[in-house]
Amino acid sequence: MRIDIEDLHVSYARRTVVAGARLVAAEGEITGLVGPNGSGKSTLLRTVYRHLRPTAGRVLLGGTDLHTLSPLRSARHVAALPQERGGDFELTVREIVAMGRIPYKRPFAGEDDTDRESVARALAGVGMSAAADRRFTTLSGGERQRVLLARAFAQDPEVLVLDEPTNHLDVRHQVDLLVLLRAQRRTTLVSLHDLNAAASVCDRLHVLHDGAVVASGPPRAVLTPEVMAEVFGVRAAVVDHPLTGDPLIAFDHRTPAPQIGRR
Repeated sequence: MRIDIEDLHVSYARRTVVAGARLVAAEGEITGLVGPNGSGKSTLLRTVYRHLRPTAGRVLLGGTDLHTLSPLRSARHVAALPQERGGDFELTVREIVAMGRIPYKRPFAGEDDTDRESVARALAGVGMSAAADRRFTTLSGGERQRVLLARAFAQDPEVLVLDEPTNHLDVRHQVDLLVLLRAQRRTTLVSLHDLNAAASVCDRLHVLHDGAVVASGPPRAVLTPEVMAEVFGVRAAVVDHPLTGDPLIAFDHRTPAPQIGRR
């Protein structure tokens, strides 16, 4: 299912955080949001998983204004892994992941075979099957991240919205997660700080700066030395990754970027 974001404006605390953003997350593709801290990535994603309502503009889910749908109906289409995780849960890992099945259940209804299969598949997908009976509070930060991702998978959404999903993960589990996202082939809208990860996993990137989309396109067309200098404030060269052929951004950690175009 396709996501269209049309002329999106989001303001709070008397400050405009997203200003006229336009972008598309095509069906079955991984669409990445990149940009410096404070550029509006998380705020934009929060409008897609309905944590925030736009000040102006629309988020369309398969052509329908997302905010005209009931929370239950939208939850059957869109699952999110936000940065804000809430408090600790005094529940087992399996119970946390089973929460992803709530949009499909009548009040007070118990689990059925479909629920149990979905939960087991989601846990296996993130490598947490062996921890199913552990308390969520006993897990490391990276393990908690994988469990919450499994909860989103158990929701069986058509659209995944992921805000910095590789946070707290070690290198191996970052790679595993990115491989898993590619294999899912769901419509995925994801923000990433790691530009090389974004270049590897995303079909299309949108660069945000000061709340606006300033560049869009395939990673190789978007992640240029000029964008690195103007938007991110760093000197960089873009070369071919020796193992995958993806764009690889090599940062100059010794020399500040030129001030041309900097805001």
